[in-house]
Amino acid sequence: MSLNYANSKISEEKYLQGELVAEFKHEFIDGEAYAMAGASESHNLLSLNMASELRNQLKATPCRTFIADMKVKVANDFFYPDVMVVCQQDNDFDYYKQSPVIIVEILSKSTRKFDKNAKRLKYQNISTLEEYVLIDQAIAEIEVFRKKDHWQSFYYYLGDAITFESLGVTVLVEDIYYQVNNDDVLAFLQEKNQTAVQDTDANPMQSPYPTTQKP
Repeated sequence: MSLNYANSKISEEKYLQGELVAEFKHEFIDGEAYAMAGASESHNLLSLNMASELRNQLKATPCRTFIADMKVKVANDFFYPDVMVVCQQDNDFDYYKQSPVIIVEILSKSTRKFDKNAKRLKYQNISTLEEYVLIDQAIAEIEVFRKKDHWQSFYYYLGDAITFESLGVTVLVEDIYYQVNNDDVLAFLQEKNQTAVQDTDANPMQSPYPTTQKP
């Protein structure tokens, strides 16, 4: 069933119990539950790519990467980050975490303003949070806010590498946008392929293609 708490204040306990049986996920903000819209293909790919890159590079550490269905508690609110990483003991509750080091949200038209402003300010109140990452699915642009820089934002684009300093992990923007077919990515791949062909033409002895010699 779908929960409908529109214009109705509920308790934290009722919200958490309701999420266990709800057909759709809800975020809990200022005592009210808000249903979450379904995610696009690009949204899913970006979340999976980001989570996979982080998880693969954190295998030898105590850090754990969560995606989509794990809530984070911020004061009395609950959100479902697209990706988050927890690096300390945070096992008191099965369905939400309270101590993320990094949180990632994928921007969409409907969530862009909230994720960049109100949600960001709420997340910045988490004492353990070091980095907040916003990944745009419409264009190839990633914005990273860092606590050590007083939450100033930095932008990254295709061809760049992002070092998530709180984790000691570096990820290529190109890998985050793997298989995402927005205009920026398609143009980048076309230019990359053209450059590879030109390099091969200029250095035929270094051709990546196997050659067959006549007997």
